[in-house]
Amino acid sequence: MQRREFIKKAGLGLATVAAGATVPALGQSPAPAAAPAPAPAPAPAAPEPVSQPQGQGTPVVKWRIASSFPKSLDTIYGGAEVLAKRIAELTDGKFEIRVFAGGELVPPFGVLDAVQQNTVECCHTCGYYFHGKNKTFSIDTAIPFGLNARQMNGWYYFGDGLTLTREFFAKYNVINFPGGNTGTQMGGWFRKEVKSLEDLKGLKMRIPGFGAEVFSTLGAVPQAIPGGEIYPALERGAIDAAEWVGPYDDEKLGFYKVAKFYYYPGWWETGPQISFYVNREQWDKLPKTYQAAFEAAAMEANLKMMAAYDAKNPTAIQRLVQNGTQLRRYPDDVLKAAYDSAQKIYADESAKNADFKKLYDSLRAFQQISDIWMGLPEGALSNFMQAQLRVKK
Repeated sequence: MQRREFIKKAGLGLATVAAGATVPALGQSPAPAAAPAPAPAPAPAAPEPVSQPQGQGTPVVKWRIASSFPKSLDTIYGGAEVLAKRIAELTDGKFEIRVFAGGELVPPFGVLDAVQQNTVECCHTCGYYFHGKNKTFSIDTAIPFGLNARQMNGWYYFGDGLTLTREFFAKYNVINFPGGNTGTQMGGWFRKEVKSLEDLKGLKMRIPGFGAEVFSTLGAVPQAIPGGEIYPALERGAIDAAEWVGPYDDEKLGFYKVAKFYYYPGWWETGPQISFYVNREQWDKLPKTYQAAFEAAAMEANLKMMAAYDAKNPTAIQRLVQNGTQLRRYPDDVLKAAYDSAQKIYADESAKNADFKKLYDSLRAFQQISDIWMGLPEGALSNFMQAQLRVKK
């Protein structure tokens, strides 16, 4: 279809995206101080208390945040550190959050349960890790052929994204905040080349969420493995392929040493968002000024993570190629089959899951307009500039 005809049918210039959707702060007075406990210190997984200094003044609050990521991944794990540092600065050190890497307090995939049950006050994680609980969780991170990072921010901050996801997370005693994005990811590391759909048959691949469902329909065998366990699984042949993030993080984890074929694009993670999930009761106890500090710090963490990846990935991909990595684009038949499969999966899930349908319909409506716009000035200029930069120094 010609671009002019497509734009006309899509109603470009006539449709507008819902703007200014914000969620009001939900603050109450801080909880009164508890008397010092005479019993021994609580078990490591128990939440730390909120303490109130004697007399009047701003309360001292101590929280813990359980990350799903290892410390070695400084950019993605670092999002929680950005949050904690900025909150401390905004509150003169009176709202303190300690960050714990995946597995230090609870398993990487156990952080949502820990927050929901008030074992820890908050976590930093990806919603699609909890795809098995309710597939709606995946929309909070990424779905195949979904929104890119900028579109996710547009949908969350100025569309219906934050309002609708908070309605959903309230059912799990959680309030959510965007807390980072990696940008469109690479398509994973493979021990052998994928030249057609046939090469996916029986292939064991580490991949979560809807991406796993799509690969399953294409004949692959998805595996759910935390980031810190991917390398040894690839090395010993327990899996044949694995996706993680992109050049900077993948290089740090050393995947190029055990799998030389690096595919793109990561069509199942077009703009994967990392989120902060906070226990609702703990959130309601915070003074409003602390809530405001948390919201501001989360937005800063969201912005900085994307900027960091944009700065670090270009040089990392060069180093990987210099070390023998072979870049490969997914074959067209794989991309087309994956897209068609994803649409059927979404239709099936929408028919039986009202939560999913509500969020997916909103996301898709936003994307239909946003993709057209991004394809005009930015898409055209990007294609031109890449052609120029490939032939000129």
